[in-house]
Amino acid sequence: MANRLKRAHGHLGNVIAMLQEQRPCLDIVQQLQAVESAIHAAKKTLIHDHLDHCMDDAMKTRGAGKQASLEEFKTITKYL
Repeated sequence: MANRLKRAHGHLGNVIAMLQEQRPCLDIVQQLQAVESAIHAAKKTLIHDHLDHCMDDAMKTRGAGKQASLEEFKTITKYL
């Protein structure tokens, strides 16, 4: 996941440089799309990892802990 965020950071640095160089709008927008895609992929990976590990363990519990995990799952899906 850190690699995905580093990629987004690199793309964002390129956007800033492109703005300073007054590059064409289309080039800048394409680079911004790359930033957005890299961040989205990192977020999706984080959520999937969380669901694979944390939620799996939480579902094995009983009572209030299980209910809290279900509520967290409902909340986190808003970010997908």
